[in-house]
Amino acid sequence: MDGAVTTEEAGIGFRALVFALLALACGHMLSTLLRTIPAISLDLMASDFGTSPQALASLTSVYHFAFAASQVPVGAAMDRFGVRPVALSLLAGTVVGTVVSALATGPASFVLGQLMLGVATSGMLMCPMTLAAKQMSAAKFGLWSGLILSIGNIGMLLSASPLAFVVDQFGWRAGFWVSVGFGVAVLIAVFALVPRQPAAHADDSSPLHQMAEVLRLGLSRGLRGLIALSLVSLGASLALRGLWGGPWLMDVKALNRIEAGNVLGLFTLAMIVGPICIGAFDRKFDHRRTMIAVCHAIAALLLALLAAGAPHFPVSDLFGVAVMPSQYDLVLLVLIGLATSAQPLIFGMTRQLVDAQNTGKALSAVNLAFFLGAALMQSITAGVAALFGLAAVLLYMAGALVIGVVLFLVFTKA
Repeated sequence: MDGAVTTEEAGIGFRALVFALLALACGHMLSTLLRTIPAISLDLMASDFGTSPQALASLTSVYHFAFAASQVPVGAAMDRFGVRPVALSLLAGTVVGTVVSALATGPASFVLGQLMLGVATSGMLMCPMTLAAKQMSAAKFGLWSGLILSIGNIGMLLSASPLAFVVDQFGWRAGFWVSVGFGVAVLIAVFALVPRQPAAHADDSSPLHQMAEVLRLGLSRGLRGLIALSLVSLGASLALRGLWGGPWLMDVKALNRIEAGNVLGLFTLAMIVGPICIGAFDRKFDHRRTMIAVCHAIAALLLALLAAGAPHFPVSDLFGVAVMPSQYDLVLLVLIGLATSAQPLIFGMTRQLVDAQNTGKALSAVNLAFFLGAALMQSITAGVAALFGLAAVLLYMAGALVIGVVLFLVFTKA
């Protein structure tokens, strides 16, 4: 269905809509920056807190569990109250949660900060997505969803080499204090640029009923295949970029923090450019289902090849080296970044299957699956890393993607 209203019908000029979307997308950028800070500073944080990096890594899943659980009320709130009040409330909470994280003194206060950030940043992607979905046609939304995700992924670029430099010079807490300033700036931009509007097609049912609708939509037959793939898609890319990429490059490939940050930075550039390219390709050729499946299958293969370059693994043995050089990892990580850029098309498929009144709820149901999967992926891979090592983590993620692709193809079969 295409129940979106045009910008003219909504009383929003196109230029005003673009500025509003850019301001809201910067909120998503802040969210990606905050959730990837541990990737480059996990060892220092663990040392300060007197715990192991593996134990602290498992605690980061609290962020994603809180993020996922909050999708239900946030999706209902956006359909009930509109995007602007929800975005402002969440940004204020993000600033507070970031301050708590900067002041953390041990695992308990770290978990509190992660919990607060998970709740507060839960709508940072859905706010611009919902505004775009309700103001644009399904065809245009495919392009804009990719652009929104690309802007958001700049946060991961900031948490690569720039953050590595800040952490080396000023300590891991400085990363959170810089984020506090960024959060205040985004809050002001959203206040100034996002128009005051009543919720379109406002739902007058009870909040409890609306939250139940988020879950119902997520479990409905039409969205089941998308939910299945969402449960592993973002989890694999976030676990790699936001948690295990740094330790893999530093511990297995013996890079220093700045060198690892440089590699992760190029990986992130691919994640920034990829969604824009795939969104444009999708708009021109319209093969969403095939593109989603093929890209995720390629990502699974690339993860397996990345693991195979570890010491005494097949690719290293094949080339007769102790371990594959970091250039090998760089190429594979860039390709993984491009392959996983098909994720916005899942939002695009979702947008086509629901009417305007349920857009926020349906997108939040998919986003819930994305981040519930990310939380589960981080929790499980922490155990896998402790028991079997980092190469096993990559192989586990590859296997999860293969299962997700199969289920996606089965449930979305015409």
